[in-house]
Amino acid sequence: MPPDRAPIRRVTGPLAPRRAIAAVLRQLRKDAGENLTDVAEALLISRSKLSRLENGQGIPMLRDIRDLARHYGIADTPQAQRLLAWTRQAQQPGWWCDYGEEVLAGLDVQLAYEADATVNRTYALPFVPELLQTAEYAAAIRRGLEHRPEREQQQLQQLRERRQQVLDRRDELPPLQLIVVMSEMALRQAVGSAAIMREQLDALAERPAAPGVHVHVLPFRTRPVFSMTNGYAYFGYDAADGVQRDVVLIHTHGDVLTVDDPVRVGQYRAAHDALVAASLTEVQTRNLVRSVSAELYSPS
Repeated sequence: MPPDRAPIRRVTGPLAPRRAIAAVLRQLRKDAGENLTDVAEALLISRSKLSRLENGQGIPMLRDIRDLARHYGIADTPQAQRLLAWTRQAQQPGWWCDYGEEVLAGLDVQLAYEADATVNRTYALPFVPELLQTAEYAAAIRRGLEHRPEREQQQLQQLRERRQQVLDRRDELPPLQLIVVMSEMALRQAVGSAAIMREQLDALAERPAAPGVHVHVLPFRTRPVFSMTNGYAYFGYDAADGVQRDVVLIHTHGDVLTVDDPVRVGQYRAAHDALVAASLTEVQTRNLVRSVSAELYSPS
């Protein structure tokens, strides 16, 4: 399934509230039978600003949202209050803003969703997913593929440790649930030394049980499953307010691409469920991880 949209650049805060605002504003304008030019002229704002608001781009301003609520006749309603609350949330800076662009290198989008999604359904190859990587394994990947200066290496190590905290705690939110399917390739792809691989696989096999973390391996013997050649992260949200926010991020060599069309997002959800069904159970996965570690990386 190819991606639909170009990535959002330099994200400095939560994306979910921006996307919720965008969905509601588009629907309000559609219900009013107006186009972008009609609304922009009525409110004396630029058409491009309104377009950005309706596409979840940039940081929304309270005055603009207040004026739009009045224009659409919903001022002082619960829906208007939700819009204003989302606007305040969208204006909060993300913790990753302390890091420079040279360190983030496109990670800001991923971090924004990790910060406020309910669940991350990930399919990973050829490496263990970043949220489950040990420090030495992650460093070996960076040394082998990225050749960064030592200062950036240290910052990326700090960033990795901060990211992994979302599995145990988050500000004002429960921990992020993680449902991982990884190709068996990730267990056998050599990264760094045998000791590094052994430590990583042991960490996977012996990881303390966490209610929200589920790890499955798609074994080589499994027949091909739709989407198994395409790594992605599916971020799901509770939609108690009826606004669909689920989104899929696809990592390529040079970018992060976004799929947010509800139909295509639903296809990815079905694809991930199929991958889980075709994979080993969590107990079988731990047994395979231990077996591969003993077979390939045991001390001589």
